[in-house]
Amino acid sequence: MSERASENETPASIDEIRARDENAIVAERRAKLARLRDEGVAFPNDFVPAHRAGALAEHYGFKTREQLEREGVEVTLAGRIVLKRVQGKASFATIQDATGRIQLYLNDQGVGADVHASFKHWDLGDIVGCRGVLFRTMKGELTVNCSEIRLLSKSLRPLPDKFHGIADQELRYRQRYVDLIVTGETRDTFVARSRTIAAIRRFMDGNDFLEVETPMLHPIPGGASARPFVTHHNALDQQMFLRVAPELYLKRLIVGGFERVYEINRNFRNEGISPRHNPEFTMLEFYAAYTDYRWLMPFTEELLREAARAAAGTTTVSYQGRSVDLARPFARMTIGEAILTHAPQYTAAQLEDEDFLRAELARLGEDVQAPALRSAGVGALQLALFDEVAEHKLWEPTFIVDYPVEVSPLARGSDTRAGVAERFELFITGREIANGFSELNDPEDQAQRFLAQVQAKDAGDDEAMYFDADYVRALEYAMPPTGGCGVGIDRLMMLLTDSASIRDVVLFPALKRED
Repeated sequence: MSERASENETPASIDEIRARDENAIVAERRAKLARLRDEGVAFPNDFVPAHRAGALAEHYGFKTREQLEREGVEVTLAGRIVLKRVQGKASFATIQDATGRIQLYLNDQGVGADVHASFKHWDLGDIVGCRGVLFRTMKGELTVNCSEIRLLSKSLRPLPDKFHGIADQELRYRQRYVDLIVTGETRDTFVARSRTIAAIRRFMDGNDFLEVETPMLHPIPGGASARPFVTHHNALDQQMFLRVAPELYLKRLIVGGFERVYEINRNFRNEGISPRHNPEFTMLEFYAAYTDYRWLMPFTEELLREAARAAAGTTTVSYQGRSVDLARPFARMTIGEAILTHAPQYTAAQLEDEDFLRAELARLGEDVQAPALRSAGVGALQLALFDEVAEHKLWEPTFIVDYPVEVSPLARGSDTRAGVAERFELFITGREIANGFSELNDPEDQAQRFLAQVQAKDAGDDEAMYFDADYVRALEYAMPPTGGCGVGIDRLMMLLTDSASIRDVVLFPALKRED
């Protein structure tokens, strides 16, 4: 088939039409870039802006035309062209920098006829630098009357339509750089994330915690029940694992004498992807000597309030159309109390009946012969039922307390209630946000717990823990009574920015590789 015939083929879809149009636009822009190269330096690096659009709007946005004329405010700006309109002898453009947008005005007298003529061929997405004086247009818009404008970086690809943005959600995640250019809400989300993490650091530092860094490559995966990513260290010629949690290293530091430590860390778990799960995620973990899980709960409450104030300016936030009040003391329930409250069809006697729990879980679709449940006791079976019938109903902040020891291999057992661990999980909007407990500091008990985890792994539980002999050795040097907690930063940011998916709060979420 000839090339001409191929060009005249009926396109298979609107997407194909758009692809052809975009290819033509890119070719045209490459030709413009080639002319720029012929004329000299195509990507100059000698322009330094002294002002930002947001600050100019804040300081001068309220001033009248007459005030601006008297003051003669000279500015130097740089940004990306996001709007452009040419009107004969005059042109207007709107540029966007990291702080906001501002309008530019150009004419032959201000920038020169040749520069103005060149500007008319510049494209949306191009990055420019300009100098000029602030004024207010007849329509009242704060504007820069340009005396100089330069093209600093040529954009070869067109930006999405200004009215529709990026309609394809996956494309927003895959090409986050474009999403950040065209979607103000996305920029706001990640600014809020940065401010929240800064506020968390201030809160922890203000409470005498020391920020530390622990390894991301582990010889033994530990600190959580999870399936790790496996790699190989060539120089050491040994298998290594990406960190699933920093817990055991942080508690080694408690042994070493650092009585309050925290880390804002990246964890990696080779498990599923969902609106609540990304295989690479951010956690805050902190440990305080001479505290327990009772101390941790109010401390965690105040930590989350500080985070909310930083991100949203308030402790009452809206999530998916419903209000969440972080100001009130958080509710506390046991696993059994939560089931009876949110699934009242069950009785307290049924929750103590192992045969009933297994039958009910099977009816709900759980595989009770799976390694994690095959030998589970009543406590673990109650937890599995809680996951099915109660967890998603915990909208307001709620601590679920007193977990079974059998599912808490690193938590201290209660001195008064056999089989119960001094542990909590915090749920908000039906999702786990935090997990904390009084730390197990008895080295012999910890060794027995690890051995039980090894047996579970040998029985087929891929998420069971390994035996960490060095951690047991560290405990043998004596760790003081300690409380520790982990807070999921990504899920917290989902709440504070009203984001439906974890991918909305992770700059570059995990995606399948493009073909």
